[in-house]
Amino acid sequence: MSVLDQGSPLTLETLRRDLDLATAGKEIYARIETLYPICRSITGNGVRETLRIIGGEIELQTREVPTGTRIFDWTVPQEWNIRDAYVRDPNGRRIVDFARSNLHVLNYSAPVEARLRFSELQPHLFSIPEHPDWIPYKTSYYSRNWGFCITERQRQALAADPNIEYDVRIDSTIEDGHLTFGECFLPGRETGEVLFSCHVCHPSLCNDNLSGVSVAVSLARLLAGVPRRYSYRFLFAPGTVGAITWLALNEERAARIQHGLVLACIGDRGNMTYKRSRRGHTEIDRAVEHVLARSGQPHELIDFSPYGYDERQYCSPGFNLAVGVLSRTPHGRFPEYHTSADNLELVAPEPLADSLSKILAVVEVLEGNARYVNTNPKCEPQLGKRGLYASMGGHGDARAKEEAVLWVLNLSDGSHTLLDIAEQSRLPFASIREAASTLQRHQLLSEC
Repeated sequence: MSVLDQGSPLTLETLRRDLDLATAGKEIYARIETLYPICRSITGNGVRETLRIIGGEIELQTREVPTGTRIFDWTVPQEWNIRDAYVRDPNGRRIVDFARSNLHVLNYSAPVEARLRFSELQPHLFSIPEHPDWIPYKTSYYSRNWGFCITERQRQALAADPNIEYDVRIDSTIEDGHLTFGECFLPGRETGEVLFSCHVCHPSLCNDNLSGVSVAVSLARLLAGVPRRYSYRFLFAPGTVGAITWLALNEERAARIQHGLVLACIGDRGNMTYKRSRRGHTEIDRAVEHVLARSGQPHELIDFSPYGYDERQYCSPGFNLAVGVLSRTPHGRFPEYHTSADNLELVAPEPLADSLSKILAVVEVLEGNARYVNTNPKCEPQLGKRGLYASMGGHGDARAKEEAVLWVLNLSDGSHTLLDIAEQSRLPFASIREAASTLQRHQLLSEC
């Protein structure tokens, strides 16, 4: 069953209207289920496997950047891969087992094989005392270390007899290799680009990581099938170092990015949250704010800060791109963040589909926002003789349609965009855009 009603001509205007949200949510969630078991990091085969699966649904170009490549003030790190890891008691029972949860290993752990008492093992154990059944997600990307992330109950069990010796093994490699990222590019009529960026470096974490990845894949599939004004770039890269790598390799291309969103934590049941770009009042900021305001649902708008996801890189002073962050509950504000409780129960099809729908509404605003000039600017044109009143009459929303037409006529002086008019009139952008299309068909508007 398709997420779209195939009875309608496929345009951006009909795309969101005809989207079957129930089916879309199930598809996004099913994709998360597929990607959930994979052990990902900032490099390695987990990222490749994730991109391979994504590439089965959208046209994805994968890039491998060698270890040691200079990327501004950074260097592409060595590649990490892991096959197995455990803490085993004298009876051969795996008390901690990587096969049960890939969060059990400190991400980027160096290889180790040893027999240790609890006192020797203790410095390499990480748990969350206030949530005794949760496994924390910890990393050691840039300092050589090894360790196990365990539940507090597991820690207590290990500490019960300090004289027991445990077999400890992490079968991993850290060696020269590559950093891998993928991008899907959808060309439009204009070379100006809209960027959607999400990180693919987290292991089994559903909201922080996979919700953004999966929604982005669905969005790319939908936009690939409609005419586009802008070109769209979907970047699936490891957090921080991946975005820095892409920017270092694409400085000139980055200048084409006119609008952008980082997608993260958009699958939980919380309200929508938007973090503005560094510039703070760009078209993407205003478009998102307009969509959220017109949704009638609770939401939060927060100003830019240099702490968070890859907006830090896109909004760094040397680039200063118009890139904000769209989330539901932002990172660090839900207790399950960076723990094993960020699982398949934390995300749900309904909020995933709602996030997709709101992003499509933002795209509608960006695609439709333009400046027009009233071709009959001296007093109001006579709408009745052009049949405009008849086309608006007979419906409960006739007054609203008339109001939209009058606002568009009055403010279409070449200096106001349709988004400007929507904001000033407090009318939905879709109503303003429809009014502009109607007036243009009747030769009362000319696009700048």
